Amino acid sequence: MADDRHLRAALGTYPHTRALKTGALSNADVTFDFVEVEPIHKSFAPMVRRAAYDLSELAIVTALQALDHGRPIVLLPVVVAARMQRGCLIALGSKGTIDPRDLVGKRIGVRAYAQTTGMWVRAALREDHGLDVEDFQWVTHDPAHVEEYRDPAFVIHENTGKGLVDQLRGGDIDAAILGNDLPKDDTFTPVIRDHRAVDQAWVARHGSMPINHVVAVSEEAFATKPRAVRAAYELLGRAAAEAKRPAGSPDVTLFGTDTLRAPLRFLVEECRRQQLIKRSLDVDEILAPAVALLEGIAIP
Repeated sequence: MADDRHLRAALGTYPHTRALKTGALSNADVTFDFVEVEPIHKSFAPMVRRAAYDLSELAIVTALQALDHGRPIVLLPVVVAARMQRGCLIALGSKGTIDPRDLVGKRIGVRAYAQTTGMWVRAALREDHGLDVEDFQWVTHDPAHVEEYRDPAFVIHENTGKGLVDQLRGGDIDAAILGNDLPKDDTFTPVIRDHRAVDQAWVARHGSMPINHVVAVSEEAFATKPRAVRAAYELLGRAAAEAKRPAGSPDVTLFGTDTLRAPLRFLVEECRRQQLIKRSLDVDEILAPAVALLEGIAIP
């Protein structure tokens, strides 16, 4: 095929992807036809619903839900976004000190129940405080990117036209979970007050940063453009290895099927526990296509 080296791609612009997007790093076996999507999460639904891209960044929860529902994607062993999560649960500072247990039975706002940051915060509430997902009222605005998924019965969907920050200010919700849109002013305060120390202890215990976004390819591209997919994976690794990050910033990138097995097993079990997926997906089966295609590629 004349175009079997072209990959229509949607990736956020990060220090570890910029060289691919500028063409500073290249491989003769692949040409990226980048589609700029801002914010990048707007590419997730088109990818899992209609394979709008050959290669796309994808939230890990969205990826697992897509696999759970048999959507035609293949997960590559590449993480492009990860971060500490416990500081993403916030409340109004004017209400004084709030302990996570004070929120039992209360309304916590999150953009979507299937949002990956929300999953991580709920995992933290379980691990650190013994609190279950059904101990709270989850108030959402958006549905999941995977259209077949249905929120559990304890999730409330409200479309008031107000953002989470305005809902929190107005008292419509008692706490909120935000990610990249986390407000910077001191009007709000993290509910988990020692979140940085607890997050660092979690990373030390588990050996990886909490994963937010991975890379997936469509089944069609995976089957018809294997050389391009292999080259894309190799370039992602090179770009990450050569990226210049601010001093002291975490290395958010993870590569390789062996590296991702343990984090994926944790995520699969947590998603099943939170009723985000219906079955315990087999991590070896998830990674098997990538193992077969990418065998022998050196990881920087």
